[in-house]
Amino acid sequence: MIIGTAGHIDHGKTTLVRALTGVDTDRLLEEKKRGISIELGYAFLDVPGGRRIGFVDVPGHERLVHTMLAGATGIDFGLLLVAADDGIMPQTREHLAVLSLLGLGRGAIAITKIDRVEPDRLDALEADLAGLVADSCLQNAPVFRVSAVTGIGLDRLRDHLLAEAAILAGAAMQGRRDDDALFRLAIDRAFTLDGVGTVVTGTLHRGVVRVGDTVTLVPGGPAVRVRSLHAQNRPVDEAVAGTRCAVALVGLDREAISRGQWLTAPEAARASDRIDARLTLWHGESRALRSGTPVQVHIGAAHLEATVAVLEVDGDTGVDVLAPGRSGRVQLVLRTPTGVWQGDRIVLRDASASRTIAGGIAIDPLAPKRYRRTPQRIAELDALETPDPGRRLAATLETAANGLDLLAWRAASGRRLPALDATVLRHTDAQHDLALGQGPRQAATGATLDALAKAHQRAPDEVGPDASRLRRLTRPRMPEALWRALLDRLQHDGLVAIRGPFVHLPEHAIRLSATEERIAQTVAPRLAEAGFEGAWARDLARDSGEGEPLMRTTLARLARQGSLHQVVKDLYYPSGTIEALAGITRQVAGASIPPGQVTAASFRDATGLGRKRAIQILEYFDRIGWLRRVGDVHRLRTDSVLFQPPTDAAMTGDRAGDRAGDRAGGSPADRAED
Repeated sequence: MIIGTAGHIDHGKTTLVRALTGVDTDRLLEEKKRGISIELGYAFLDVPGGRRIGFVDVPGHERLVHTMLAGATGIDFGLLLVAADDGIMPQTREHLAVLSLLGLGRGAIAITKIDRVEPDRLDALEADLAGLVADSCLQNAPVFRVSAVTGIGLDRLRDHLLAEAAILAGAAMQGRRDDDALFRLAIDRAFTLDGVGTVVTGTLHRGVVRVGDTVTLVPGGPAVRVRSLHAQNRPVDEAVAGTRCAVALVGLDREAISRGQWLTAPEAARASDRIDARLTLWHGESRALRSGTPVQVHIGAAHLEATVAVLEVDGDTGVDVLAPGRSGRVQLVLRTPTGVWQGDRIVLRDASASRTIAGGIAIDPLAPKRYRRTPQRIAELDALETPDPGRRLAATLETAANGLDLLAWRAASGRRLPALDATVLRHTDAQHDLALGQGPRQAATGATLDALAKAHQRAPDEVGPDASRLRRLTRPRMPEALWRALLDRLQHDGLVAIRGPFVHLPEHAIRLSATEERIAQTVAPRLAEAGFEGAWARDLARDSGEGEPLMRTTLARLARQGSLHQVVKDLYYPSGTIEALAGITRQVAGASIPPGQVTAASFRDATGLGRKRAIQILEYFDRIGWLRRVGDVHRLRTDSVLFQPPTDAAMTGDRAGDRAGDRAGGSPADRAED
């Protein structure tokens, strides 16, 4: 068990810890000179059975509340101290708010320095404390009257702490030592020891760490190896959640580490600058919390600046505010990224760091910048608040319309993945581990089949849209790799057919009759000879001696098979010619300034075509998803699988041009499709 002291400056926190443990937590020369705690102090009390209770002794000065918060996050038990001769003071109130907003479930109150006052004063103070802690985490906490000088009450307090430690060592602690939890430690100190190297200390929030493990510094740090461990101030080979831990690291300089960073398992090494959280505004606040409010955020040992965006509308006022004493969802937009997990406790202070105003719990540490208030997003947050991890993942999968990144989910939850239901579509490769739940999969399937039916109705003579264009029409925000996996499954189930880059409904594929096969072979040379001008159906019918209706039917069937391309009505090109024209657009785009753009004039000059025919071909490329019209120019689509270049290098200029075009913006229709 880890106990955190709390209380006003000079109310006897350090003296009481020394009386209970024999350890003076004021280790700095300045602390001893001034007689106050400036930095976090640590001490340990041996417990029968070989266990130890850890004490985190925090400063009480109002200017050091941020240091107090660095030590308070991760404690199991809060010990609020009030000096009998001083009574309730400002930091008594604020430290009580901190303990409450951290969601602390266990604690006690110690009235210190009782040897300095009369018994009547103690009775009055105890009555005042009862009013103070009402509606707080210490509402039903026991009160102990103690004197660290005379020893009065120390045995009773010590016995109570030992009993609480025994309770936490039972079933409650088993949940914290979950085998599925990944390792994570909040760093509050870093220093160098001769013969050991760099050492970090902090509270081990979750999981297990062992000597020899590889761990990662978050945010922004490298993966390093654990040289040695101390847990509860003893050398160990393994440390578990709920202990004070010192970790000696190989290959990391002290200067690279700062308070507020985390050591984590490599699988959980992600940082975020946006956090969706459920916050409670302290009932003592005089004003509601509004969107746009600047705040100071404390997570673990980190202290960061942020802005609040309230995600819910107050039922009484109809405004997106959080009233005092109320709970609601907010998004915290951090100025600098930090490591956060689902379930992390968060405390907010006002922008000037003069008072503690709110606290809560992280729901989604990897919150989105856009769509944060949509019904879809609210449903996702509902799922993420499911208490049981397995059910939380299942619920999240059912609300993730565009699939779920399981690697990100694991990093955000700090847990190994539970088993997935057999109905979940999963795609795994070297870069991805993506999943699509049964409900979203059925919805995506329906949308895909509906889009194909409409595409076939609009263009019955074309084989169908290419896969990337179809994704833009149905699930533009779905990861490409998961979209491909969905198409593969639909093809396997016989719901769609795929011909090269094109996707179509199975019934849309046409088999040629013997007559049509003969006509196709007859016109093939003529189509090839037509070059960039293409061949008209009437001319092909005349040259081959076939009737125009039969020729049009045959050419349309060939186009639906993907063998020919109908650029405009009755004007056809073979695949080889279209690929050559696409290659020219790539060359023109690579030479343009800015790169990636094709104009009708530049394409006309490069092909030797007339302006009208050049425009017709460019518009066809727009229609099938090879180009995109933006004003008077056409831009190459970097996500299209049509007419793939022979080397990656050939697309370098195209990608740069696409990015430049994205910054410039496109037409409303293009942006809506994307």
